[in-house]
Amino acid sequence: MPALVLREDREGLATLTLNRPEKLNALTVALFAELRAHVERIATQTEEVGLVIVRGAGKCFSAGHDLADISHGERPPKPSFQADTIELLANLPQPVISAVHGHCYTGALELALAGDLIVAAASARFADTHARWALTPVWGMSQRLPRRVGVAKAREMMLTARTYTGEEAQAIGLANVCVPDDRFDAELERLARGILANSWFSHRANKRLLADTEGMPLRAGLSHEIHRTEGRGPDMQQRIAAFMNKSSKVS
Repeated sequence: MPALVLREDREGLATLTLNRPEKLNALTVALFAELRAHVERIATQTEEVGLVIVRGAGKCFSAGHDLADISHGERPPKPSFQADTIELLANLPQPVISAVHGHCYTGALELALAGDLIVAAASARFADTHARWALTPVWGMSQRLPRRVGVAKAREMMLTARTYTGEEAQAIGLANVCVPDDRFDAELERLARGILANSWFSHRANKRLLADTEGMPLRAGLSHEIHRTEGRGPDMQQRIAAFMNKSSKVS
């Protein structure tokens, strides 16, 4: 059987592709098991991988949690397996981009919210439909969505279960950017290469800093930043020297 999650590595970028296109990449326990294995591996590869993109094969990112899996009775390897996998993705040392085109509903939105950035194609459609199916979130929606869009807008999304376009997602801060579908891959590549060109040390340190201080009062957060700094990266001197050399040639 084909892999349910594909991994492609290229020049520091690891792309994980949800690969059930015939089922609109609906999320099953088996898919989560493969995703988790990739994420756990990537977490140990900070020198080889500087950025991760999660996306979907075919027509969409993902239609969400496979309702057939729910109705038939799921058997995850352990309790909270899917939620823990999403948490592992969110806590990767490397930055994560969720690249969303087409459907991104409910469980898929919870997965996408694990990304540090969300890039939406114009075709993207976002919704939290837990209430439509008499379900409540257990993969992080109630925590990550309000932190992304604010409590008032999260209430709106959760209560109405309505669908938001890629442009609307950008307007409310759910997506960082929305681009036309015919430029989606090119813009992802441009963004990825810009991030990878910066210090991977800084990316990892800044990601930890933001996570560790989230929710702290301002004074406590400032103290943490100052007194628990990770300092200068091993590539600092090389980067400054390269800049100075380039500047001297221009002048």
